[in-house]
Amino acid sequence: MLDETGSTPIADIRGLRVEFQTKDGPVVGVEDVSFTVNAGETVCIVGESGSGKSVSSLSLMRLVEFGGGEIAGGQLIFDRKDADNIDLAQTDQDLMRTIRGNEIGMIFQEPMTALNPVFTVGRQLTEGLRLHRGMSKAQAEERALELMNQVRIPEPERRLVQYPHELSGGMRQRVVIAMALACKPRLLIADEPTTALDVTIQAEILALMDRLKRETGTAVMFITHDMAVVAQMADRVVVMFRGKKVEEGPVAEIFENPQHPYTKALLAAVPKLGEMSGKAYPEPMKLMGRDQKAIMPIPGTEEPLLVVKGLTTRFPVKGGFFRRLVANVHAVEDLSFTINKGQTLSLVGESGCGKSTAGRSILRLVDPQEGQIMLDGKDIMALSDRDLRTARLDMQMIFQDPFASLNPQMQLADQVAEPMHNYGMFKGEEGRKRVEMLFDRVELPRSFMRRFPHELSGGQRQRVAIARALALNPKLIIADEAVSALDVSVQAQVLNLMMELQAEMGLSFLFISHDMAVVERVSHHVGVMYLGRIVELGPRARVFENPQHPYTQALMKAVPIADPRRRKEEKDLNFKPIPSPIHPAGYDPAPSEYDEVEPGHFVLTTDSGY
Repeated sequence: MLDETGSTPIADIRGLRVEFQTKDGPVVGVEDVSFTVNAGETVCIVGESGSGKSVSSLSLMRLVEFGGGEIAGGQLIFDRKDADNIDLAQTDQDLMRTIRGNEIGMIFQEPMTALNPVFTVGRQLTEGLRLHRGMSKAQAEERALELMNQVRIPEPERRLVQYPHELSGGMRQRVVIAMALACKPRLLIADEPTTALDVTIQAEILALMDRLKRETGTAVMFITHDMAVVAQMADRVVVMFRGKKVEEGPVAEIFENPQHPYTKALLAAVPKLGEMSGKAYPEPMKLMGRDQKAIMPIPGTEEPLLVVKGLTTRFPVKGGFFRRLVANVHAVEDLSFTINKGQTLSLVGESGCGKSTAGRSILRLVDPQEGQIMLDGKDIMALSDRDLRTARLDMQMIFQDPFASLNPQMQLADQVAEPMHNYGMFKGEEGRKRVEMLFDRVELPRSFMRRFPHELSGGQRQRVAIARALALNPKLIIADEAVSALDVSVQAQVLNLMMELQAEMGLSFLFISHDMAVVERVSHHVGVMYLGRIVELGPRARVFENPQHPYTQALMKAVPIADPRRRKEEKDLNFKPIPSPIHPAGYDPAPSEYDEVEPGHFVLTTDSGY
């Protein structure tokens, strides 16, 4: 089958059907999906989790069998470099081993699980080159250095001898991209490669992939649920829903004139930067296909609930023969802010800036060195362990990765009920009814109560985590990147759910995120963090519409916009590398001092290194 240009596509998927065997009989993961990917073209496949995006890519790599699936029908025609076209669906695993990595590269979604923790980065990068390309050790190392420079990893020589756990998430993802590109594959499959990354690193990686595609003519199959990324990267878009392809077309057409109701709903669920300008308070989104009450802004109150003053958390770095303290990681440095009852304060910034540590310090999951934390008049820092346990009734946390925060061996109903058992609240029948009510609240069917976490999609697991956080009627919920790994439509529903709960129950949120469009949608106040300090703090409208600190301005510039006509150029992105937060043991940083540029809008004047 020839494409419009008259050349053979690199990958031609025809009528693919994939089935998974379960206790209840076979489940169809993908049904009758067909599309092509041409040389030098980026085809974005979008859809929710469970729509069959990743199953399609794993079938092309023939990795789907290792996850319990089987290709039950269809052809996967692949145009090999120096050989005839082959149907990957019929190819034996020995030949697949040669093709994988060598002719088809894959960037997985989760860089921590895609890298082997026991081998150095250099060893993992050179392995494919030596296996597929027969290079000597020295040649492979030289190529590895070249790749590390290509993906813009600072100090590549040092990184090659480090292990994956010594690198940040963004760095690890770059290593995974370098590994996928090592053998110059004809087809690159990128499965959600930027989902867990910061805006700034995401912008750089997208620009990098686009540049490499243009330079090498590689065909790219890009799987994502982020419509802003699609607008930035795609030439053509394939929309999937429940295992079927529902729409396909050029990127501008899909965005400006979507035909299928699902595509329209998907685009409606994307929070766009700038949508909230002119609105004083956050409000839930209008979602298609859902009966929504009149959308009301959420003003909250002006009564403080959480007051944090001078919060400082440092982690010791020990070294030498006697494991003495040689340095400190200054994770959170002199942080002060207030959250009012029924309002949301968002902390934004790149990974490593101390947002999560700040959240954990407030709950005293990590013990701060100094500072004052007052929750509803209670001094959290002064509490004994026993009193702290009681105080935790009022504050709960929703973690970033719901799979890691849920117990794989417990049924979901028991996990949601567990906080109530721990505190002896809502016993027996009353407890069961409350669990049912919580499942209804987070819009999960009651039949899910008997399921286990692995039987749910990411978005459903995150709803269970929210239900569990609500079990004790807390006053404050700290949401640490609670929606960053969710699909657009699920993310919109979870955000609306959080905002509706806030309006009804007067909940306060400390919302930790790197997604600026989401932050703009949910926040009353915003604090921008950089290297452990808040560099800018103020009402959401002022911080977004009048950013004063150079770091805030750079962050705003990097946000991809869900409009293919407003793509970012690589030259627009000029980020400085982040300095190290590790300082010698005797180092005493200056306190944070602020200028009030407008009423309630503060900008850091102390030198923050940006």
